[in-house]
Amino acid sequence: MSKLSHFNKKGEAHMVDVGDKAITQRRAIAQGQIRMQAETLRMITEGGHKKGDVLGIARTAGIMAAKQTANLIPLCHPLPLSAIEIDFEIDADTPAVRCRAQVQTTAQTGVEMEALTAVQVSLLTIYDMCKAVDRAMSMHDICLLQKSGGKSGDWFRPDNS
Repeated sequence: MSKLSHFNKKGEAHMVDVGDKAITQRRAIAQGQIRMQAETLRMITEGGHKKGDVLGIARTAGIMAAKQTANLIPLCHPLPLSAIEIDFEIDADTPAVRCRAQVQTTAQTGVEMEALTAVQVSLLTIYDMCKAVDRAMSMHDICLLQKSGGKSGDWFRPDNS
C-alpha cells in the first residue's frame, strides 16, 4: 500500500498538489443499496408516495451532491464534471433499491469521491423521503466499482460486487 497522500512530512493534513499531473479523461463508477420493508419498496415503485417521485428526486439529489463534493469533503479538489449518470435498480427479493453512479471529468485528478458522494446522497434522499413509513431502512455495500484515467490507469473492484 502506498503512503497516504493527504498528509505532509510532518503528519499534517494538506490538499494534494495535482498541478504537475496530466489532464486526462477520468471516470468513476460507484454503487450502494438501501434495504427496506417490502411495503416501502412497493410504495416507491408504484408511485404511491405522497411526497412525489422518490427515485426522481433521489437522482437529482445525487447529481447535485456530486457537484458539491469539494464543499463536503475537506481535501477534495473542485472538479469540472462533464457527466453524471445515476441509475436505480429495484430488488424486490431483498427488498432494496440499488443505486449506481457514474461520474466523468477531464481533469488532473479523479472523480471517485464524486461518484461515492452521489450514491450516498441518493440513498440518503430515499431514506429522508420514506422515513415516515420505514425508519428501519439501512444503507449497505457503498463502494467504488471502477475508475479510469490518470497515472494509475484503470482499476476494477476485485470481487466484482
